[in-house]
Amino acid sequence: MDKKPYVVADCDIPFLRGVLEPYARVDYKKGNRITRTDLKEADVLIVRTRTRCDETLLAGTPVRLIATATIGHDHIDSEYCAQNGIQVTTAQGCNARGVLQYVMGALARLAARDGWHPCDRTLGVVGVGNVGSLIAEYGELFGFRVLRCDPPRAEAEGSENFCMLDTLLESSDIVTCHVPLTRTGSCPTDRMADAAFFASMKKGAVFINTSRGRIIEDAPLIESLQQGRLSHAVIDTWNNEPEINLELLKLATFTTSHIAGYSIQGKAAGTAAVVRSVSRLYGWPLNDWYPAQVTPSHPDPSITWERMSREMPRYFDIEAETARLKSHPESFEQIRNSYDYRTEFF
Repeated sequence: MDKKPYVVADCDIPFLRGVLEPYARVDYKKGNRITRTDLKEADVLIVRTRTRCDETLLAGTPVRLIATATIGHDHIDSEYCAQNGIQVTTAQGCNARGVLQYVMGALARLAARDGWHPCDRTLGVVGVGNVGSLIAEYGELFGFRVLRCDPPRAEAEGSENFCMLDTLLESSDIVTCHVPLTRTGSCPTDRMADAAFFASMKKGAVFINTSRGRIIEDAPLIESLQQGRLSHAVIDTWNNEPEINLELLKLATFTTSHIAGYSIQGKAAGTAAVVRSVSRLYGWPLNDWYPAQVTPSHPDPSITWERMSREMPRYFDIEAETARLKSHPESFEQIRNSYDYRTEFF
């Protein structure tokens, strides 16, 4: 009888326990504590963002597949993996509707606080991939004037539906970022939101980041908030997590512990993606697996801004989450790991 493949998996990935066990030996460990020793016999590694997958972790191990239950993959050294025959798969798009819920929930509360309606505002979406496309789509549905900036897409598809970043920044009342973290290429996003970025933004604008903490330089954002050039910041992803900037935490209107995409449907989709990746590798009958205990999202294209604003607090209370983190910033990781996954509204 052939030896079963050996899988090492982050123990905090929901719905995973028991799924692969009929086909593989599975060992569950805390993501930030996985070591090279743990992988000395591992064929597959299943992770979240808390596991840095690079030469230090992987050298000399038999790992042939890294499946991350996240849309981002900057925690994985893709070049090293490619050079060493390690396949990498992600869960692209899995949390898009969770982030949509988060952003629209934040905007609904800001609108109620400051007394505006979407028809009075221009929404600038930086990065128009799986998440940004949904933000733009629902933004227009709700009545926002929407500007889109995505240089790689503009180059590939033509610039007709996109604008330059400077144009977006100077014209938008709200700027929301949905970019991957990249350090090379023609449009690197590492530290893209720098002093020039914030200086270019429309006075009184709102800045939202739910993508990656490292796209921001904290100091100029803090200065912009202190001087009143920006009216609000909504921050879910931070530099140096979990040791986040306490001054930015104090000044930002809404602050959360990297949970923008933490819907139960998003987590189910992320876990389904890694299960399917392993299933394809070994030819197991799990290519259509989805957690039986989770009801998939059923988007309602007839939803209105008024209904969304009225009903959203039942699904996601961003003010309560902000109070939780601001009261206990030292518990960032605990708050994140113990978050009660919300049901998607959309």
